[in-house]
Amino acid sequence: MLADRILFIDAETMVLDKPAGLPVDRPRDGSDSIEDALDSLRFGFQRAPHPVHRLDRDTSGCLLLARNPKAHKRFAAAFEAGQAVKVYLAVLDGVPEQAGGRIELALSKYSTRADGWRMVGDPKKGKPALTDWRLLGVEGGRALVEFRPQTGRTHQLRAHAIEGLGLPIVGDPVYGRGGEPMLLHAARLMLPRDPKPAIEADAPLPETFARWADHVGA
Repeated sequence: MLADRILFIDAETMVLDKPAGLPVDRPRDGSDSIEDALDSLRFGFQRAPHPVHRLDRDTSGCLLLARNPKAHKRFAAAFEAGQAVKVYLAVLDGVPEQAGGRIELALSKYSTRADGWRMVGDPKKGKPALTDWRLLGVEGGRALVEFRPQTGRTHQLRAHAIEGLGLPIVGDPVYGRGGEPMLLHAARLMLPRDPKPAIEADAPLPETFARWADHVGA
């Protein structure tokens, strides 16, 4: 029940702890999605809430919903202006050479009939994409990292992991080897909204991150 996964709620917004495996938009195959469950999140309001941004199907964690059109427009503009603070946790399939840094690599969409589509680094034609990162811990030849995206491009963290750090996110079926759950989690979201208090939410670690719990907050 998504109603049990509310991390923050007031009269104009809510933050949902989206489970991995559940897409935000209704997929072509007709399987379950956040979109299908929006009516269950009215909580007495006439309108159902609507997502302000998107998380990939296999990404878990903080998803912001607006409870009215005016709030949606305002929050979407704030995201576009880079005012949202987003913190992600990811496990890389390998250990980066450095302890942290900044990935600045423009991204564009590449598509073929045989392989489908993906985002690739394209300094000339791509849209600017910027991600700050730091290493949190290492176990079993893999690394837990914190990502702080400063832009919101499609698949930004997944593409920056493989092209900027040379290491895919564990379980990534497009940029990595797949074969296990993708370990990418939207752990924290903060959005200022003066004069009201900021929207702030922290999503608990999913079970797939259990072995990394001691490294979080390092």
